[in-house]
Amino acid sequence: MAQENRTQENRTAAAEPSPQELYGALRSRLQKETSFSEPEIDLIDRAYRLAAQMHSAQLRYSGQPYIIHPLAVANILVDLGMDAPSIAAALLHDTVEDTDTTLEQLKAQFGEEVAELVDGVTKLGKVPLATKEEFQAENIRKMLLAMYKDIRVIIIKLADRLHNMRTLDFMAPQKRRDIALETLEIYAPIAHRLGIRPAKEELEDLAIRFLDPIAYEEIEKSLDALRRERLGFLEETKEKVRARIATVVHDPTIDGRVKSVHGIYRKMYMQNKNFDQIYDIFAIRIIVDTVIDCYNCLGVIHDMFRPMPGRFKDYIANPKPNMYQSLHTTVLGKDGVPFEVQIRTWEMHRTAEYGIAAHWKYKLGISGSKTSLDQRLAWIRQMLDDQKETGDVQEIVRAIKSDLVPEDVFVFTPRGDVITLPAGATAIDFAYAIHTAVGNKMVGAKVDGRIVPIDYQVKTGEIVEVITSSQPGKGPSRDWLNIVKTSSARNKIRAWFKNEKRDENIAEGKAEIEREFRRNFIRLSDEDHDRFIRNLATRQRFDDLDDFYAAIGFGGVSVQRLMPYIKEEYNKNYRPHEAQAELPTANEPRRSSRDGVTVEGVDNVLIKFSRCCNPLPGDDIIGFITRGHGISVHKRDCPNVPRDLAACDEPERWVQVTWNRDVKKEFKASLQITALSRIGLMADVSMQLAAMRVNINEISSRESRDGRSTIYMTVTVSNVEHLKNVISRIEKVDGVLSVER
Repeated sequence: MAQENRTQENRTAAAEPSPQELYGALRSRLQKETSFSEPEIDLIDRAYRLAAQMHSAQLRYSGQPYIIHPLAVANILVDLGMDAPSIAAALLHDTVEDTDTTLEQLKAQFGEEVAELVDGVTKLGKVPLATKEEFQAENIRKMLLAMYKDIRVIIIKLADRLHNMRTLDFMAPQKRRDIALETLEIYAPIAHRLGIRPAKEELEDLAIRFLDPIAYEEIEKSLDALRRERLGFLEETKEKVRARIATVVHDPTIDGRVKSVHGIYRKMYMQNKNFDQIYDIFAIRIIVDTVIDCYNCLGVIHDMFRPMPGRFKDYIANPKPNMYQSLHTTVLGKDGVPFEVQIRTWEMHRTAEYGIAAHWKYKLGISGSKTSLDQRLAWIRQMLDDQKETGDVQEIVRAIKSDLVPEDVFVFTPRGDVITLPAGATAIDFAYAIHTAVGNKMVGAKVDGRIVPIDYQVKTGEIVEVITSSQPGKGPSRDWLNIVKTSSARNKIRAWFKNEKRDENIAEGKAEIEREFRRNFIRLSDEDHDRFIRNLATRQRFDDLDDFYAAIGFGGVSVQRLMPYIKEEYNKNYRPHEAQAELPTANEPRRSSRDGVTVEGVDNVLIKFSRCCNPLPGDDIIGFITRGHGISVHKRDCPNVPRDLAACDEPERWVQVTWNRDVKKEFKASLQITALSRIGLMADVSMQLAAMRVNINEISSRESRDGRSTIYMTVTVSNVEHLKNVISRIEKVDGVLSVER
């Protein structure tokens, strides 16, 4: 855990076993349940003693001694069947980050293997990164590098995150939500790809509990009610299945499983299903000895119950990317009640429960195939290579969110090879998954023999054929960046533009900067513009200005992501200094302006409404006396208005202004609309405004990498209430997520 977990005020620990008692229980488990040698147990003993000593003065947010956390992580690793160096590293994993212990000391006392595991799990130190997102991304990049070298790193990290999630109640509410979101978006997908099902499902359920507690509680209540209703049915069905299966297969194991809360949540809130429409909440699991027994059992099940069309999945013939294998079929039982049946061998069951932890090459001294392990971890190397190509460390986070999703589709090439892609992947993603050259030369696609658009979303079981062109110079379109689903395909497209279209990229980069500067009202002289861009390029580690423009052009650098820093630098060093003017005395009467604003003590003064905040009648406003341009009117909460006027550099230049009661002037307001990308979105928004007789002065849009569109528009309104009505109307458009002024 990080530094913030070290101390806790005004909390007391509940009456619980002491750390010494907990370690005694752990040591007893090691002696009874594992085949560890005496030297290995001695290694764990020494690791515990050092960790207990270094964490002795620290408490967790719960008020418990801090050493409770490393002990809990070690216990989780024992459950996963990990080795002695992993358990020792788990006990020591926070000593380097949170105490005075150094990696060199760990290396001297416990050897290089344990020290490297601790280093892989340890978060980055005080790295001068610009944003919290960059810090998170760089931290994850380091973790992926370490886990590619030694997979035990991520298994320890997942156990660490799992215990932190179990004890998240003691954190502040916002901290809970931040950690839960990171867990759901980063760590649960990694656990899924590694096939560690119990960790993945518990991480997801705990994350939903903190992110959407109301939905979590509703699903739990529905599950409890359904358990009571179906308990007798499931037990009766299991006995019937056991009696029939025993005539075909020797000594089968039959048990039940309940779908995770998060699994139900995804279907209810992301696929818009009712609780009653989810057919795999309860499942019967049949575990046998051989693959032939699996298919024999499937025949018996389909003979006993009516299978539901389209609900059979053969993950034995087509394993998931995380090595999961099983037969899934949904059938109708007594009184038409649907339930799922899963059939697998014991080896498949171990893989389903522990994933890569059940097969890794270090486990209990068993030497596995390095080639096989490298193939299973190839996705890590691909992510790291893609990030290195783009130079954007946050590409790793985006790849995890888009590529490691639980739902996969299995698509066939014309030769019968299986290509696994995330749900929603397109024909372009398929082409790049085959080979970079195939994607770059793609001009069309066929699915099951018929021509489809290149943005067609492929589905499980389809045979996809890529149509390519041998024409020299043929390559991808920039529009493909907004179509593809996978990070890998997106990065290969960018790489093509980076290598083949440098001049075009430079021109596109310059145009992109100009567009963003105009949209954000950033105006610079030619001399200042050149200096400003050079400083920006240097900050992004580009020595050559054309390289910087080219990176923007092919998508390696996002100007939108840099915009907060750009605005800050512009306002601080380049925003034109409005000149000093003579301040009216406070006791002079208020006089009205023909622009709808009353300025204290000034008559017939030139009024201009600042474009940085576009004030409207009804907003709380203030005026700034400029040189030669009259009074600039700002909203009180505008970023350019000092929070403390008395303490600012020129307090005398700020003047009180108010709206006239009879103001009838029309004003321009800028809106930012975030919505799910779809055909007709812009037209629907425009129609809503036309129905309200609202004039659109300016409109533009861009599509982001996560399938969302952002629309920027300037509209004419009469006051704040009018604008609120406009925003309310736009929010009703299908797919609109938010509307901000």
